[in-house]
Amino acid sequence: MSSSPPVTSATTPARLDSGLAPLPTARLVLAIGSLALGGFAFGTTEFVTMGLLPDIAAGVGIDIPTAGHLISAYALGVVVGAPTIAALGARLPRRALLVGLMAAFLAGNVLTAIAPAYGSLLLARFVAGLPHGAYFGVASLVAAALVTPDRRGRAVSSVMIGLAAANLAGVPAATWLGQTAGWRAAFWAVVGLAALSIVSMVAVVPGTPGNPDAGVRQELGALRRPQVLLTLLVGMIGFGGMFAMYTYIAPLVTDVTGLSAGSVPLVLLVFGLAGVLGTALGGRLADIAVFRSLVGALVAVGVLLAVLALVAEHPVALVAAVFGVSMATSVLVVNLQMRLMEVAGDAQMFGAALNHASLNLANALGAWLGGLVIAAGLGYTAPSLVGTGLAAVGLGVLAVSAVLRRRDPADG
Repeated sequence: MSSSPPVTSATTPARLDSGLAPLPTARLVLAIGSLALGGFAFGTTEFVTMGLLPDIAAGVGIDIPTAGHLISAYALGVVVGAPTIAALGARLPRRALLVGLMAAFLAGNVLTAIAPAYGSLLLARFVAGLPHGAYFGVASLVAAALVTPDRRGRAVSSVMIGLAAANLAGVPAATWLGQTAGWRAAFWAVVGLAALSIVSMVAVVPGTPGNPDAGVRQELGALRRPQVLLTLLVGMIGFGGMFAMYTYIAPLVTDVTGLSAGSVPLVLLVFGLAGVLGTALGGRLADIAVFRSLVGALVAVGVLLAVLALVAEHPVALVAAVFGVSMATSVLVVNLQMRLMEVAGDAQMFGAALNHASLNLANALGAWLGGLVIAAGLGYTAPSLVGTGLAAVGLGVLAVSAVLRRRDPADG
């Protein structure tokens, strides 16, 4: 695989260029920062539900396992909304589409905050998830259009840093707010973030045109491209390995490592910090070679998950392994995003949006397989070994992709 020519952001089709005059540095930083702020809001609402499950369950009169379906409802919204909105909205001016997506997201969180019962809350979480994937797809394209080809990876990773930073700061802060002032307060805070994001995008993100030739059939045509499907499989399978471990990280820390429950937030803090650093690193690696970065990131994920399973009884080694896994998977996410933008042909928005649909499927797959091995009595280190296996399968999919690239370089 290493002998194949690298796919760099410099080979990204010229249609990413919007014809905009170069932005002053300050305006460029503000524009990309505004897009990252939207990502921060999405990341906060996606993961804060996990921290507030007991509070939400008590608030609407259900048990905690039933409240867990709220997380699934949001993920289902992402999976349904990403391809649907991207296919229908490809012709729209991109800043206007971004504002519309944030407005829909704001509405979904308002509905969450005022939901009187479980049924309406379930629907509200589904609605809040609908614009998630499309937002990151459109924001990535807009960010890439604002910079020169050699900096597109870093521009896209800057948008994705908003999502990573949510795990580091947004989710802990919103969880604390929800526990202190009631769980609804956390979602009102997200509403505020969404409103601020809308205002900032209108103020500093330049207008960029959509694709006037786009249509639903053309966008869906991306799914006929083998490289698109293979990249989505890499995301769904390879990234699922991280979720196999992460879903059960709390009992791993307490039951295997022997640390107190109070140590779990500190381990998660390390995970979040590594995610921010890995996202930034992923952008720089994408500007060098996207495909090779995907291979390297998947190898690192598989190896580090195996190491984590072996050293889980030792606190310092466990924290170091968690840090490494988070960095490697963050590099993987950025390069998956760039890869889909490169191989989707004229349906770049559709391809970029699908990345987040595949990552949510990875969440479900990893959590399910991790739960199976725990239920089989193999212990809390077993999900990490499952993750190593999933990373290996992901590498197998990348090998197929590499063979196709050699046969037809024009197809990615």
